[in-house]
Order: sequence, then structure tokens, then C-alpha cells
Amino acid sequence: MQRRPLIALALAATAAAAAGNAVAQTYPNKPIRLVVPFAPGGTTDIIARVIADPLGKALGQPVIVENKAGGGGVVGANETAKAAPDGYSLGLATVSSTAANPAINPKIPYNPITDFTPIINIAATPNIIAVNPSFPAKDHKAFLDELKKSPGKYSYSSSGTGGIGHMLMELYKSLTGTFVTHIPYRGAGPALNDTVAGQVPMIFDNLPSALPFIKDNRLVPIVVAAPQRLAVLPNVPTFKEVGLAPVNRLAYYGILGPKNLPKDVVDKINAGVRKALEDPAVRKRIEDTGSLIVANTPEQFAQEIRAEYDTYKKVVQQQKLTLE
Repeated sequence: MQRRPLIALALAATAAAAAGNAVAQTYPNKPIRLVVPFAPGGTTDIIARVIADPLGKALGQPVIVENKAGGGGVVGANETAKAAPDGYSLGLATVSSTAANPAINPKIPYNPITDFTPIINIAATPNIIAVNPSFPAKDHKAFLDELKKSPGKYSYSSSGTGGIGHMLMELYKSLTGTFVTHIPYRGAGPALNDTVAGQVPMIFDNLPSALPFIKDNRLVPIVVAAPQRLAVLPNVPTFKEVGLAPVNRLAYYGILGPKNLPKDVVDKINAGVRKALEDPAVRKRIEDTGSLIVANTPEQFAQEIRAEYDTYKKVVQQQKLTLE
């Protein structure tokens, strides 16, 4: 009497597997959206646009970048979380949208651990404090002395409230006993523009988007979050060197989809990104921004997201950070 239900379940499982294989075999058969959760001009946008065209060639369909800015990455990330799990709407994952912002904001409309399918971490990038050339300090010691001498006098820009620049600068303030007013923007691009223009005296940003302005002497680098001093900025110390190791964290830039994305589709996208990164010209464009190529497995990327989320959760609790 029990055999028929068991047979039915087995047939259903077989049918589901066959359907999944059919989806993977035909995927992709139309253009793919890659949602960037920040405005054009920032590091997230740069990485997305570098990888989109070669990834599209590897998959056989165009990958179209769409910027959905707002909420420190929340608006765009939420769109990815709520998308159909068919592989045609993907998102560019950042520490801001999947770790820092969720850690500080209890009203985030998605769970960064359970509402996404991690696919691959493309690259990791250093973060940097840089100042407008008019700022009275040009190195970290003088910078810190100036902040301590004039609490509340200065402000800093970031890609948005709850973003990695906001969280790391607040951690920096907590560890150094300084006070600087936060000016959030809808992405690193607008934040950089106002800092370069002198509307805001300093920024905590990802290195790739800030580096062109540093090279043009329109921003002055003060201290960088990186495993060691960077070849492109040999005279700029790391946070660890100046006694602030907790701030010395890299940012990741990866691709994810909504939860329940079929494994075969995930593997196909992962393989497509890896193939795109085999092109020396693509690698060079990413590495020229100061980023480090990662190209790991979906499982490894999932572990990285969880580790960063847990880290920022502890930072928020220990430093008693809020959005107010």
C-alpha cells in the first residue's frame, strides 16, 4: 500500500531533476540583467562593467548592467533578492549591501545569508581614507592630530548610510576617539565628486573609484585598508601599520542571485566569470584599479559573506552603532 506514494515521490523527484537539467541546458536564451546597487562611477559599477561584456560572450547572451541606487545598496540588493530564481536577474554583491548595511539596519527587507544564492567573488579591493588637497594634513599622523584638535569641525562622505565606508569610518572614529560628521550619498560616484570639488573635505571609499583622482592629485591618500602597502601607493601606510588593525578590511565584489537559483545555472555563471577572467586584458583592467582577482567557488563566496556579516554585527554591538 505504501509503494505507490513512494513511486510517485520518486517520479516527481526525477521530473524535477529533468526540468532543472533542461533549464540549465537552455540557459541563457535571453539577455541577463546585472543589477548594481549603487550609482554609476563607483567601484561596484566599475567592476560590473568590466566583467559584463566578457561574461556575456562566455554565456552567449548579453549581460546588461543596471544601476539601482539607494539605501547604501539596499534598494538594488532587494531587487535581486525578490527576483525570479531563473538566472536572468543577478546582482553585484558588495560588503555594504550584504554585510555592513544589514548588520546596522534592522529594517533591511532581506536576509543577507538566506535570501541570496552566492555565485562567485570576482575581486577584493582595498579601502582608503582620502582628503581634498585643501585639507590641512597630508599624512595620517597629521590627519589624526587635526581631527583630535578640532572635534566636529570636519565631515566625511561615503557611498551611503550603512555602507562599508560609513561603517569603517565609524569604527575608525570609535578607535581613535575622534568626531567627524557623516554625509551619506547615493553611491561612491556622487560622494567622490563632492569631495574632489571641496564640498566635503574627506571620503572613506573603495580604492578603485578613488584611485584616478589620487593619481590626478585631486585627492590625497591618507591611510589604506590592505594586507600590505600597495605598489600603486607605496608611501601610504595600512591601517594595521598605524595601530588600527580592526579597520584593515578588504571589500568584495561578487555576483549573486536570488535564493533557490538552480545549481546548474549557478555553476554555468561561475564558469562564465572564470572564463572571462582568463582574458589577460580583463584581469589587467580589474587589477589596474588596485583590486585583487579572487574568482572562487559559490561555497567559498557564501562563507566570505557570512564572515563579513558576523564581523560587522560584532562591530555594531561593540561600538553601539546606529543609523541615527
